[in-house]
Amino acid sequence: MSKEPMSKIYLILEKIEYIEQIISQNSITEALADAVTTRPAILMHLTAIAEQFNNLKKENESFLKYFDEKDVKGMYDVRTYIAHEYEGVNLAIVEWIIRHGLPKFKLQCQHIIENEK
Repeated sequence: MSKEPMSKIYLILEKIEYIEQIISQNSITEALADAVTTRPAILMHLTAIAEQFNNLKKENESFLKYFDEKDVKGMYDVRTYIAHEYEGVNLAIVEWIIRHGLPKFKLQCQHIIENEK
């Protein structure tokens, strides 16, 4: 993998770690309940993660072998929903992504980084 796609992998991992920092200070439910600070931060990081996946997909189709295509599509769908229906975002879905999706993406990113060293 060239340097450019790897920078996107590192950025995805960084954003996941930012979300982990946010929820380490509160429960996920509490963090999402805070409409002023932590919820907007989480939603923005999720949006940034989805954008990086979308950029990877456009620039380097071979990245799909590292990630489940349905997971990546789901992440981008959530980004679209956040962007267009911000006040109506289903927080239960966001919580599920934080609990189940992000750990999976994190492991996959770490695996890619380890294999590229």
